[in-house]
Amino acid sequence: MTVRFGNYRVLFYVATFLLAGTVLGLSAHFAALFLPNLHRDFTIFSLIIPSLSIFVFLITLQWATPRSEAIALFILGTLWLAMGAWSTDIIGHIQCDGLAGQRTATRDGDMSGQEFCYEMKVIQAFSWMLFVLFAIALYMLMSLVTEAQRFGRYDIWYSPIRELPWFGEAPGFYNMHPGGMVQYPPGAFAYPTMPMPGAPGSIVQSPGHQIIIQPGVNGQPPTITQQNL
Repeated sequence: MTVRFGNYRVLFYVATFLLAGTVLGLSAHFAALFLPNLHRDFTIFSLIIPSLSIFVFLITLQWATPRSEAIALFILGTLWLAMGAWSTDIIGHIQCDGLAGQRTATRDGDMSGQEFCYEMKVIQAFSWMLFVLFAIALYMLMSLVTEAQRFGRYDIWYSPIRELPWFGEAPGFYNMHPGGMVQYPPGAFAYPTMPMPGAPGSIVQSPGHQIIIQPGVNGQPPTITQQNL
């Protein structure tokens, strides 16, 4: 992948890891306080979604294609949308400042209602934030795939995601030069453009002849001749 695309992808992964890890920590706290009888459905759901997100991203960091990553982004984004909507349904209309002095029942007693409200608000905000990040990432991925296909990489959906370029960069190449020049890794295929017959600089092979190309000396252009077979 190009350096810019690789860096942006890592930044996206770091941001989602931090947000999902925070939600997972708060959900684990709720699980210790409420399970197995109180707020069971939401608590279990809030444990599964961040755990699944972290697990999937650990896999896609090692292996992914644009197709598999698009599917993962769509599914996880939909799950975080559901998480945000569910948490909003539970706590969205409640003002935490007005719960001072109130208590919320737990498995072994009770806890501050204001503390529970604040933690739910964090889960709500981070869930919506993750949904937005996944939606933006999916849109960017689709745009980059379209950009790669304009370069002739119609198989880019099934290629390693490291071959996906950033905008304005060629797919499959590694843009390592600070000035923006493209440098090719070993074994890279440059997709040369073949000149049309009759175009300036083109060579038309005559029937019964073979074309011999000899490299130039001291930087001179190559010598091209035709010989009878």
